[in-house]
Amino acid sequence: MANAEMRGYADITPAMSRLFAYLAGKPIAISDLARKLSVSRQAVHKLALEASRLGYVEFMPSSDDARLKLLKFTAKGRSMSLTAENDLIEIEKALAKQIGAQRMQALQEILSMPWTSEDKDRR
Repeated sequence: MANAEMRGYADITPAMSRLFAYLAGKPIAISDLARKLSVSRQAVHKLALEASRLGYVEFMPSSDDARLKLLKFTAKGRSMSLTAENDLIEIEKALAKQIGAQRMQALQEILSMPWTSEDKDRR
């Protein structure tokens, strides 16, 4: 969170960070986000409204289902996401330098293992 503050993103909460992790690709429905985050749709909607108020995300209608509202990054959100991704790359490089390439590869393999039944179903 210190890097986020230093880069001008101090208004992003830990909950928003978890939400943003699922927005890197195509727009996603609030109900899908709720399932992925294991929280209520109301909680995700409230968080999405706050992120929208801050200019990081926007709601858009679904082309498949008029009842669904999808969430996607704004230009500000994409910029923040790219900044965060670059920070993570630098952290990984520093960690690899500290623990060695072999251990870093082992750590990445361990961390990419499925943690939930949903993760296991994707494999």
